[in-house]
Amino acid sequence: MKDQKKDTRRKFLNQGWKLGLASILGGAALAHLKEGSGLEGTESFGETVELMDTEGNIIEVDATQVEEMASAGQAHEVRRGMPGRKFVMVVDLAKCQNALACQRSCNKHHFVTGDNAWLKVYKMQETEETGPYWMPTLCMHCDKPACVTVCPVDATFKREDGLVLIDNDRCVGCRFCMAACPYSTRVFNWNEPKQEFEMNMEMVAQMHSPEHAGMPSVKGTVDKCDFCPHQAVKGELPHCVTACPNGVFYFGDKNEDTVTNGTETVRLSKLLEDNAGYRLFEEFGTEPNVYYLPHKDRLPFEEGLENYNEFQSVEKPDTAMENPKDS
Repeated sequence: MKDQKKDTRRKFLNQGWKLGLASILGGAALAHLKEGSGLEGTESFGETVELMDTEGNIIEVDATQVEEMASAGQAHEVRRGMPGRKFVMVVDLAKCQNALACQRSCNKHHFVTGDNAWLKVYKMQETEETGPYWMPTLCMHCDKPACVTVCPVDATFKREDGLVLIDNDRCVGCRFCMAACPYSTRVFNWNEPKQEFEMNMEMVAQMHSPEHAGMPSVKGTVDKCDFCPHQAVKGELPHCVTACPNGVFYFGDKNEDTVTNGTETVRLSKLLEDNAGYRLFEEFGTEPNVYYLPHKDRLPFEEGLENYNEFQSVEKPDTAMENPKDS
């Protein structure tokens, strides 16, 4: 079933068409061309569907040459999320020691490799005379996400619980979301991801679900941090939180005003107030749900970002540390 689905997707993309908004099949239903369909010389039955081509143009295709995306009922629940919840994360920069255990765990559980890491740790330093500090970055899961606004196929969406997720079966790789995101936290699968994992029945059921991103990642689509919704439904913390040996990451429910790093549980409002918590680029109006506690006596992240354009990676730690001024 998996191979058939991937083959259908590849043939669809190879025909030079893009997945688009269907005006006929249920109004807002998403559709794709049927496998092996040939548009030239096909008898038309009068009913057409509007799709987007590779140049971003809206075109009309005979309705007999498209098929509606499956599992609409399941997609509705996944897209709704967990009612009554509002997930939030706090990153304490004073505690981060660049252990990279967060990135390593995220990579492992989402089958991510190399520069496609969803969680990146940047080295920050005001001058050569001052000590550096480390800045973990990940998807901000904004309340007003620009990525959702620009997606032409409804592949990236925001849930009731605040999570912004990607449906890779709908993603057509236009990268509009990457251009719109002011935080540059999304990654694009330029090549076939080198993912190796042993399949079991539970994993088969999870495949191609936005709640289990990275299973599998698909060439020509966008990936990003998802706050581990597959953990949240079990009442467990994201992998980066549990893996960090220094308690850098706090995760919790904004509605309950409570967050935890696995060791201590605190009031979110008090944690932010007592430590001058802030959010990145608030002036853009995206209202992110990731907060930062500033490193003591250091500049905020955005004021030093221009000095560093490489991130620390668990795939190449020796190289990164040999040239700290270049990282």
